[in-house]
Amino acid sequence: MTTENPIEGQVLILTAAKASVGGQRVPDLVAEGRRAVEVRADELRRQYERVHEDDVRTIFLVPEGFWERVGEDLDWSDRERETVARANAEQLLRVGRREDRREEFETALEVREAVVVGA
Repeated sequence: MTTENPIEGQVLILTAAKASVGGQRVPDLVAEGRRAVEVRADELRRQYERVHEDDVRTIFLVPEGFWERVGEDLDWSDRERETVARANAEQLLRVGRREDRREEFETALEVREAVVVGA
């Protein structure tokens, strides 16, 4: 796994600005969520659509409710779960802008959730 954070600093700042949790808490929550899902990376690869992969991150589209289940496992509040889900979705959209796929990803997020893991 890479040591570089697969969710960019600008995405964390944007998420913190929109979050219902303290902005200083956002990076820790996102890191906690990433650790919880990265141990399942092989499962994610087998079961879900991989929409992006580079040297830093791999992004999957997973069924709605994925982050709710992760949040239950980690005993997060609804606000904490929403913050982590938002950070993952924003990272997908940021990649989508760079790859001229934003519209495709926006549509996908209407029925699925994004999960970002380190490469």
